[in-house]
Amino acid sequence: MPRSIPLQKLRNIGIMAHIDAGKTTTTERFLFYTGKTHRMGEVDDGAATMDWMEQEKERGITISSAATTCFWEDHQINIIDTPGHVDFTMEVERSLRVLDGAITVLCAVGGVEPQSETVWRQADKYHVPRIVFVNKMDRIGCNFDNAVAMLRENLDAFAIPIQLPVHRGEKFTGIIDLVSMQYRTYHEESLGATYKDLPIPSDYQEKARQAREELIEALTLYDDNLLEKILGDEPIQLSDIKRALRIATLQVKIFPVLCGSAARNTGIQKLLDAVIDFLPSPLDLPPIKGINPEKEKEETRKPSDDEPFCALAFKIAADPHVGKLTYFRVYSGQLKVGTTVLNANTKGRERIGRILEMHANNRLDRDEIFTGDIAAAVGLRKTTTGHTLCDQKKPIILEKMNIPIPVISVAIEPKTKADQDQLIQALSKLAEEDPTFNVKINEDTGQTLISGMGELHLEVLVERMLREFGVKANIGRPQVAYKETISAPVEAEGKFIRQSGGKGQYGWVKIRLEPLPKGGGFKFENELKTGSILPKQFIPPIKEGIAEAMQNGVLAGYPMVDIKAVLLDAKYHDVDSTEIAFKIAGSLAYQEAAAKGNPLLLEPMMKVEVTVPEEYMGDVISDLNSRRGSIVGIHVKGDAQSILVMVPLSEMFGYATRLRSLSQGRAIFTMEFDHYAPVPENLFADLITKLRGF
Repeated sequence: MPRSIPLQKLRNIGIMAHIDAGKTTTTERFLFYTGKTHRMGEVDDGAATMDWMEQEKERGITISSAATTCFWEDHQINIIDTPGHVDFTMEVERSLRVLDGAITVLCAVGGVEPQSETVWRQADKYHVPRIVFVNKMDRIGCNFDNAVAMLRENLDAFAIPIQLPVHRGEKFTGIIDLVSMQYRTYHEESLGATYKDLPIPSDYQEKARQAREELIEALTLYDDNLLEKILGDEPIQLSDIKRALRIATLQVKIFPVLCGSAARNTGIQKLLDAVIDFLPSPLDLPPIKGINPEKEKEETRKPSDDEPFCALAFKIAADPHVGKLTYFRVYSGQLKVGTTVLNANTKGRERIGRILEMHANNRLDRDEIFTGDIAAAVGLRKTTTGHTLCDQKKPIILEKMNIPIPVISVAIEPKTKADQDQLIQALSKLAEEDPTFNVKINEDTGQTLISGMGELHLEVLVERMLREFGVKANIGRPQVAYKETISAPVEAEGKFIRQSGGKGQYGWVKIRLEPLPKGGGFKFENELKTGSILPKQFIPPIKEGIAEAMQNGVLAGYPMVDIKAVLLDAKYHDVDSTEIAFKIAGSLAYQEAAAKGNPLLLEPMMKVEVTVPEEYMGDVISDLNSRRGSIVGIHVKGDAQSILVMVPLSEMFGYATRLRSLSQGRAIFTMEFDHYAPVPENLFADLITKLRGF
């Protein structure tokens, strides 16, 4: 079956924002006005189409990114609705990795909030063009101009309004389009499906004229044709402004700002128009780059159905009806049911037995998909998040996505022996779905530890184990995911020699460990003297032995990070030397060096923003100081104060209850991981003793 929609009329977009800014409500309006659904699902009623998980309905928040497809003005729009809570930031990360454009939804009251900034930076990393929708213009305390100012100041974004709200709060009546210079009002009796375009109200004409001049002046920086028309005193057409806006938006130079109220069904059709007019099709983006694993050379794939097939798997989900679903984005070529493709990362082959187009948790079978499509395959056995699927004869590995580090752990055990096998299966499936969920067995205690991005993240996963897999388990208290490192360079030797009458084992190495800057990870360098007679096959086992030893630190058994290991010298025996001997020698050398390198314990530091009425601010700051908090800044946020502070995660357990008590329930806070920092010296000894269980 041939492609039904030309590639230039395809849009792959994500909707991203801080929690409770109105992402899912906006998506529900998209689906209603495009005819995908015939009633509006409301988040507060637990009836939103895109929030289909039981936990999402109960909590009124998005937990898992959901994909759908709709059509507007002869264009196909593939939409991924992403979570706003920081605990589920991986869902945003992997969605942005495969999307071409995005809508950032801001609350007109709160403006740029902490998670707004996080998702904005994630989109910057992937160079994703964006438009901004300032939502909730019907709310008391809303301020469109302040939201635009925060975009410019907090995010350093060249945000340019292309709409203005007429009145605000309860008096909000509609929007002024600065491109067409018309005032649009929406009819409540049709739930906003019908509207009327009118002349701009007289008391807004001067403001609209000035805003349009600012818009055109900004666009002349990116469109020479528009500049020539202005210099030649020629009339500016509607198409001239749209073309210039599209050019600047696709270059990620300008971020058009629109406004409205999704809950009041106002401004959504204009937002859909902006998706079509200003966000990219796959043809507007450069060819995707990857590495040919056979030639170890960089290659590209153009966005064309005629190119070799190439796709990136970005999400794994367990569906109770069809089994394991692998979501993937097609970057080039086409794929038919029954085709066998190559997993370039594992070098294994996967047969595509069934392809599904997803609408939240509903499925539509497809016989064939094309470049730019987002779909799900059923039953892929060894494909996981970040793997590349490609033509068997034209292998390519696309760049993997970044996976955030889990910062909190809890111990888990089955309530009965009968639950043991079910627990193992459930944990395995959940870990396959979610790369930020880790499962580890503590070798000393035999405990099973599960790690995630926060208390809510782990709470939701434990609920899923009970509901979806029927596993009953006991959960321990939350534990902080500490890490270890060294603070001084040090050298050490490691030798592994065994003689047993026949062939023995012999390996001897000398290494130097050096601390790396924060976030440096692990690096290995070979500085063996020129002419060294150590066979090359023994060098990778030395690196492997060091890397494995780093998983158990010398202070309290936590993984070690930010270390460079340098191989200085090595000796081998013609008969007795083996790869395993050098692996063990490397591990022994590392353990000795790490113990002598002034090891440090690192704790996760959280960026916390507390929004609190001024009368409670003193008590809140005093409490944060008692939690070893370091105040970064305080600024006015509406009629409250916003306190930005860095606090160790270990001090934040139970904070929600404490904050409600201090503020009579009127303060709120958000928290996200920021970095790892050394534990203070005055706490170090006691904490090590506690962690070792002495």
